[in-house]
Formats: sequence, structure tokens, C-alpha cells
Amino acid sequence: MDFLSQTYIALRGPTGAPQSAVDTIAKLSDRLSPSTLLADRRAAVLALKGLTRDCKADVGDRALPGLIQVLQDDAEVDPDIGKAVLETLHHLCEVDETAKDKEKDREISFKHTDYFLQDEQATHTLFKLLHSSQFYIRYSTLPVIRSVVQNHFLKASNAASSIIAVLEDKREIIRNESIATIHSLTSQSPDIQKVLAFEGAFEKLFEIVTREGGIEGDVIVYDVLRCVDGLLRFNSSNQSYFRGTSLPALLCSFLLFPSKLQPQDAPPQEFALQFWDLKKAANASLVIGIMGMLIGSKGTTSQETHVFMRCLLELALASNAPTSLKTQALRLLPSNLAFPLADVVVTPYMPVPETNGEEWDRLEPASALDVLVELVLHGEYNGLYGGKRLKDSLDLRAAVLGVFGNFVCKDEIKQAIVQAMLPAEGSTNAPMVSPLLHALCLPPSSTLNIADSMTTHFATLLFSHLLSSSPKSKSLARSIKPSFSGSSAEQSQGQFFVPADGMPNPANVTEPENEDEDAPQSLLQLLTENLSLCFLTRSRVDSVNEREVREWDRLIVGYLCLLVQWLWEDAKSVREFLDAGGLGILVEPINQTAETDSLIPGLCAFLLGVCYEFNREPGEITRSTIHAIISRLTVDALVGHITRVREDDCFKSVGPECMVLLCPTSSPGALASNQRAQEQEGEIWFDWAFVDFWKSNQYAVQRALGSDPNSLATSSGPSAESMMLIGSLRDVIRAQAEEIDALKTKLKDLSAGVTEVNELKSRVGELESVIRVAEEKRKSVEKEQDDLLVLLDEMSTKRRRDKARMKQAGLEVSEDEDEAEEDEEDGDRRIMDCASRKASFLSVFANTYVETH
Repeated sequence: MDFLSQTYIALRGPTGAPQSAVDTIAKLSDRLSPSTLLADRRAAVLALKGLTRDCKADVGDRALPGLIQVLQDDAEVDPDIGKAVLETLHHLCEVDETAKDKEKDREISFKHTDYFLQDEQATHTLFKLLHSSQFYIRYSTLPVIRSVVQNHFLKASNAASSIIAVLEDKREIIRNESIATIHSLTSQSPDIQKVLAFEGAFEKLFEIVTREGGIEGDVIVYDVLRCVDGLLRFNSSNQSYFRGTSLPALLCSFLLFPSKLQPQDAPPQEFALQFWDLKKAANASLVIGIMGMLIGSKGTTSQETHVFMRCLLELALASNAPTSLKTQALRLLPSNLAFPLADVVVTPYMPVPETNGEEWDRLEPASALDVLVELVLHGEYNGLYGGKRLKDSLDLRAAVLGVFGNFVCKDEIKQAIVQAMLPAEGSTNAPMVSPLLHALCLPPSSTLNIADSMTTHFATLLFSHLLSSSPKSKSLARSIKPSFSGSSAEQSQGQFFVPADGMPNPANVTEPENEDEDAPQSLLQLLTENLSLCFLTRSRVDSVNEREVREWDRLIVGYLCLLVQWLWEDAKSVREFLDAGGLGILVEPINQTAETDSLIPGLCAFLLGVCYEFNREPGEITRSTIHAIISRLTVDALVGHITRVREDDCFKSVGPECMVLLCPTSSPGALASNQRAQEQEGEIWFDWAFVDFWKSNQYAVQRALGSDPNSLATSSGPSAESMMLIGSLRDVIRAQAEEIDALKTKLKDLSAGVTEVNELKSRVGELESVIRVAEEKRKSVEKEQDDLLVLLDEMSTKRRRDKARMKQAGLEVSEDEDEAEEDEEDGDRRIMDCASRKASFLSVFANTYVETH
């Protein structure tokens, strides 16, 4: 109490005079001086901490230097003052998002941060404090590091190791704070990502995920996986390092998928049927995202890629995973899909009705390609929820459609699938109608069936992928004559989805043959007839029923999009379409246009232009016949209809990754009732392949509408053969570009080597000059040594001669002089040895210097 009273009196001032906050902060800042007692500095820091909330700028301006000094001197000595000063610095440097004036607060925080970063010793002190065993010291240091010292992280010698060491802390709150710090440090710095990766961050993070129970773990697992994703994404160096470890196999194990599953074996049931909640789905989404990232990156081995792609396909086609996860898994498959979908066998599952997903039927195994087609046509679980037409379900079907389009990008695959719809050579029996062909030929009913219309619409999208830019596939498709006999429709619709326990065989019913039955129509004729029926049924629908009108419009758009791509650059198909009455079907919608209707008249006008441009086969309806109709409709009106298609929201909203739109009739009500976005109804009008086709050929069709009927083809679009040639040339260019990049990298390495060689040459020149100087010194010393030896020899000779003369003269010569003479001779020899050793030392030093440098 005495201490508090004294402190209060000191801060209050004489005679209790009121003080301003600035005066108080100034006095407290003076108490931060090292000359004061530790208890006084601690009390001053605690008081300043309380003032940072209301006087942040003043505390920073006056007390920040003293606080930094306390951090360096006292934080390691006293845990209490260390905790207080760290929290104070964090408040001063952190941007307060709840402040009234956010811009001013951000400016003040950045000013304090810049001042703190001016002293590198202060940032190094923070990393030293991470080695402290005190809980509050470690815990309070991490937020400061996260908000302040990112730019100085790489300069600190022990920064990375200190952060990684905190991950091993047994106290969860400190470990969790360190994970948040790592995520913040790696969010914008590839260099920090590399340093942390090579310090063992991946291993530590995966150990945490394993200890927490994999993707079943709590929110900390989500944070850890997010850190892993941040370390890998957009960092090819870390991806290469990660692939070199044993950790990629753990990604599959987190999803309970065996990493060493053989192609002929089915995944275990615990992978296919799992309990999913929002927390687990979020964790699994991050794992799937990492797997997709590794699939698309360079350097991944074929075995590893095959395992990941098999895992994603099994998850999407043969599991009870949430629809959003299935969609994500399919979208992460590479565009150049080189996976044998037709050879991989999957075993789908289907929920038993009225069991709330607690009981599942295992269905008959089928090829992944067949299951893909069924999923596109009927939706998830064979159309069990197809009538609802939810947006997330349509997103899944759109993702499957994209996978199918990537799979059939090669012309030989398209031809093989279309060829399977024809009878075998020499066979008189019609082949079994495939689900795709059955859905394509399904006639529109007088009463609207949303599930059937969606199935037919997706069938047109699938079949357009098979015909696009493939003259051979179009030729084969003209030969298709569907023959529906008996219960073929039922068989084609659900032939792959049969419970594993089997179903009772239907009674063998022999239908009487109808001799008067007409010959089967070709597929193109059936499509033309179905388009006519759709127009007729739509005309009978009351315009007040906007939903039903919109459904019929969408189905008509599907038929028109397929016919446009089929008839493009195929004169024989154009002739067959015109002979089937297609011209009259197109003209009527163009004449009877409503102000709000722009898609159907524009598509009909576009298809009319395609028929006019490629009507090169002899027949009853010639180019002159179509030209007369175009003249009556006027070219400007037709071009206007075509142009307005691109302005329609249903067309311009479609992108490479987005083809599902929210149904306008359900969006406001859904938002008003707090309905989740996944539960809103969606709709599909176009896919990106058709939108791209339209944008590429729109102006060619517009020019063709104004051409003379006797002129040759004016389409500026390349032919299918040209497109194939262009595609092959693009592949060659792409390969050459990659080779050029590799050569540039090699040249860069060689240039670095040349620079190093030049530096070594200059260094050798310097050493040679040093050697020359040393050699000159050595020669000078040797010369001096020789001169000394000659001088000493002369002096010794003269001395002996003088002694001899003194003896001859009878003078006395003492023995001391003889001993002195011997000593002088020994001294002479020592001088000579010393000079010799000096010369040898200089020679050895020069040689050693050259060798070491």
C-alpha cells in the first residue's frame, strides 16, 4: 500500500494539482530509465499499458523508446515486466479494427511498427524470448512477432528454429498461437515459406494433425492444414521438397484412402461411407485442395499422380461425401486428363430411402466413365434428389461435365464412344441403347417434367462434346438410328444402378412385331422432331406461368446449341436437317419474337446462318431458297438477334469455372428466409465450350448472312483439319517453349559459372602478384644473405691473419680471444641459419597462401 501511495503521489504532482494524460505519460516514460528500480519500471509499464487504449499516439511518441529498452534489458529477467511490455508493444503496433477512426489508427500503428523495426536488436530479442519456458512470455511474444517483425524474420539467426520449436509446446494455447503466427508469416513471403519448410515445418504440422485425430480433429486441424496449404501454394521449391518426403501418402490416409491400393481393388467401405459434419468437411476440403495442387504441379511422379486422381474420383463417384467436396474433387482434376476412366471400375453407393442417410445400398460395379455419364444425366444417387434442382447438385453435374469434356478432347476417344452407339459391322441386331443416347432421344412430354428436361439438356451438352471439331464423329453420328424396343428405355436409364444383392428378373414378355412399323429415324431427324415438339408445347403454355416457360426455353436452348455445333462445317448434316423440316422450325421463332426473349431468336438466327453457309450438298432446299428467306427477314434483323445473345445475362454470366446460375424466381425468397446458398435452386443454360465456340464464330456467321448465294464458303473459321493441325502445332510450340525455358535456365547457370570463373581468374591474378612480390622479397633476402656471408668470411679470414701475425711478432694472444672467436663463428652460423630460415619461411608462406585462396 505504501508503494502504491508513493506512486500515486508522485504521479499526482504537488498539492494534488490535476495532471493531463500527456504529463502522466511523460512521467511514466521517465521511470522506464535503467537507472530506476525494477519495481518502478514494472509499475510504469503496467500504467502505460492501461493508457494505450485511450492515448495510443501519445504513449507511442513518448514511451516507445523506453519500452523497447525495457524489452531488451528486463524481459528475460522478470516475467511480469516482460509480459506487460510485450502486451503494450502489441497494442501500440496492432491496428484496431473497432476504432472509430480506422484510418488514423492504422497510420499510428504503422508509425509505431516502423520505429520498432528500426532497431534490429529488438526484433532479435523477440525470437530469444521464444526460448523462455515462461508461459506468458512465450504467449505474449507470438502476437508481436505476427504483427511486427515479418520483414526482419530472415535476418534473425534463430527466427525459424524458434518458431518451429514452439510448435512442440505441450500447452495448446501457445501451440495454437504459434500456428496462427506461422500462417501470418507465410501468407505473403515465399522466402519465409522456404526457410520454415527446410526447418521441418511440414513434419511438425503433420504430427499435430495426426495427434488431433486427422480430419476428424477440432478447428486446430483446419488451421494446421491451412498453414500447410500456405507453405505449398505458389511455391514450387516447397512442393518439390514436400514430394521428396513421405508426407504425401498421409494426405490419402487422412481421407482413409489406401495409398497403395491396386487398380483392380476397390477402396474399403470405411472410405466410401463416413460420417460427415461441417468441421470434417472443411478439413477434408483443405486436404483435397493440397492433393489437387500437387497433381497440377510439375515434378509429381506418375504413380503419385495416379493415386491422387484415383482418390479424388472415388470420393466423387463412389462415396457419401458432401456434394461440395465431390464438386471440388472433380474440378481439381487436370484439364489434360490422362486417366483411363473406361478401365477403372468403381462401386457406387446409394442411400436407402427414408433412412436419413443411415443405411446405404452397394450398387453393381461399373466403369468410371459410365458412372460419370450417369451422374451428369440424372444427378447424384441416380437422380434421387433430381427434382429439387439445387445449385450445389447442379455444380456437381457441371463439374462432371467438365471432366467428361477433358477426357474426350482427343478425336480417337470421341470416335470410339460414338462408334459404340452403332451396330457392329456385319451385325443385323441393333445395339443396346446407351443411357446417353436414350436421354438424348427422350421425346418431350406435354406435361413438364423438370428431371427429364434436365436429363435431356445435359445429354445435349455431353453429345456436343463428342461432336465438336470432329468430322469423323459427326459422320458416325449421322448413321445412328436409335431403336427402342421392349423395356430398353428402362434398361438404359438404370442399367448401372442395381443393388449388389440383385433384382428379380422381369418376366420374359415377347412383344409382337409390327410389320407396318416405319423404318427407324436417324438421330438428327429425331432431334429435329423433338425441337419442333418443344416449340409447339411452349406455344401452348400460358405466359403467366413464367417458371414453366423458362423450363421449356432452357430445353430448346439445349437442342439449338447441339445442332449449331453439329451442323458447323458439315454439309451432309445440314442437308439432312433441312430435309427433316428444320428450316421452317427456325423461321417461325424469329418472326414471333417477344421483347424480353433474346436467346431463342438469336440462336435460331445463328443456326439459320450456319445452314446457309454450309448448305453445299444438292437438294430441294438450296442456298437461293434460304437467301430469299434471309432477305425477307432482313440481314440487319438477324444480326441484331445474334448480337443480343451476348448481352443476355444467361450467356454473359457463363465462365470457364461457372456455368450454374441462381434461379431468379427463387433467389429473393431464399435470401429472405435465411436459406443457405447451397439450398437455393439453380439453372444451366450454356456451357463454356459453346460460349467459346459462339464468340469465335459469331462474326463469321454474320458475314455469311450477307453473302451471295452463288459464292463459295466465306466462313473465316478454320476447318476441322486445320484445327487439328493448329492443335498439333500448338503442342509443338508448347514443347519448344518448355525446351527454351530449360535452355534459358541452363544458360543462366552457365552464366553464373562463367562469372564465378572470371572471379576466380581475377583472384588468381591477385595471388600471382602476391607470389611475385614474395619471390622478389625472397631473392632480396637471399642476396643480402650472400653478401653477409661474404662479409663474414672476409672478416674471419682477416681476423685469423691478424692473430697469426701477432703470434709471429711474439705478442700474447689470450685464450678468451680464441673463445670469443669461436663464439663469433657460432654467432655467424646462427645469423646464417636465421637468414636461411627466413627465406624458407617466405617461400612456404607464399605457396600456402596460393593453395588456400
